[in-house]
Amino acid sequence: MTNEKTLVVIGAQWGDEGKGKIIDLLSQNAEVVVRFNGGNNAGHTVIVDGKTYRFRLLPSGIISPKTLNVIATGVIINLNGLLEEIEEAEKNGLLIKNLYISDRSPLVLPYHILLDKFYEEKRGNKKIGTTARGIGPAYTDHFSRDTLHVGDLFDKEVFKEKLNYIYSLKKATLSSDFQLPPFEEVYNSQLNTFEKLMEKGVTITDTSKLIYDHIKAGKKILFEGAQGTLLDINFGTYPFVTSSFTISGGVCVGAGIPPQSINKVIGVIKAYTSRVGEGPFPSEIKDELAEIIREKGQEYGTVTRRPRRVGWLDFVALRYAKRINGFTELAITKLDVLSGLEKLKFVVAYKYKGRIIDEFPSSLNILEKCEPITEEISGWKQSLKNIKNYNDLPENVIKYKERIEKELETKITIIGTGPARDEIILLKDPWE
Repeated sequence: MTNEKTLVVIGAQWGDEGKGKIIDLLSQNAEVVVRFNGGNNAGHTVIVDGKTYRFRLLPSGIISPKTLNVIATGVIINLNGLLEEIEEAEKNGLLIKNLYISDRSPLVLPYHILLDKFYEEKRGNKKIGTTARGIGPAYTDHFSRDTLHVGDLFDKEVFKEKLNYIYSLKKATLSSDFQLPPFEEVYNSQLNTFEKLMEKGVTITDTSKLIYDHIKAGKKILFEGAQGTLLDINFGTYPFVTSSFTISGGVCVGAGIPPQSINKVIGVIKAYTSRVGEGPFPSEIKDELAEIIREKGQEYGTVTRRPRRVGWLDFVALRYAKRINGFTELAITKLDVLSGLEKLKFVVAYKYKGRIIDEFPSSLNILEKCEPITEEISGWKQSLKNIKNYNDLPENVIKYKERIEKELETKITIIGTGPARDEIILLKDPWE
């Protein structure tokens, strides 16, 4: 089953590439937007008409009133967090409708959050730097077959029986420093929140079938990735990764669709690199320039507000991301942040124990010891504000873009020149 109107948007780095802005642009012409991975540890920021929207579980297409929005099976759901997000969106003037949630989506419960903090504390100096949202422990329960699913809440007695069994397991795991809230409190809270979501018009259903029917009907469908390639549980910088499948292959397992249903894969690249938390980062900038870029680019986590580490654009990592995902085209964001810098750098290869390597290492021990080999390129002084035409961009911006295209053998079709929705240059409509 094929559909020439399906797009997948994937982060090509360690997340925070500006996917929300790109997804918001593409969702204006989409008929269905699907979140397929992650949980409320993800964060997409969209700025429209001077108003900032921060989404964690809600698909970014929720801004477009005619779009069908789907939270698919691969997304792990904190019901209380989702309700808070919907209420926050409503205060911002959004009308939340056409929202569908998979009945198979695993639930994040209060004990998962406690376990997240408990495990991170026990790791000591080997901590991963999680968001402490309970995502990892919830996925762990899913794979160890101790998960409660959204659909379980339709039968109160079944839900209560399952929750009671799992509660006893968690009590035996947590130390006395991490006290579980009373069972009845958690049980009642989940039921009440579930009912409030129903009252707001949220539909719980088999989203795999829903998506299948829309693909079959030839609808324009946008699959929205959370986090980034280098945070993938299988192919990221393990163990400093998230707990879900963040690559293009994750669409199939997260949404429940066959591979031949994917038409295009758009990789989103930030004009430099950033990452949150622990883990190796070969292209990291460690002098005062890092602070300049961080402040100018407002590099702080959407969910946690933690400061992000920043570095130069890393071609070794990007070539790897292209190979893993099969990018058919690219979008680049935050070029405006680099305005005013006299010289910029690309990381073109790594040096490890005296030898040059140009493939991204699978071994974390090797990656930690890699030194960046850089290529310098002239920057641009001009502001990119109010530039709407590609030919009006500074010459060195165009050279920067063309160098990326040459390295990755993939065209950049979307150029972000600022944070707002209209600060973008579209060289080719991805829906065509």
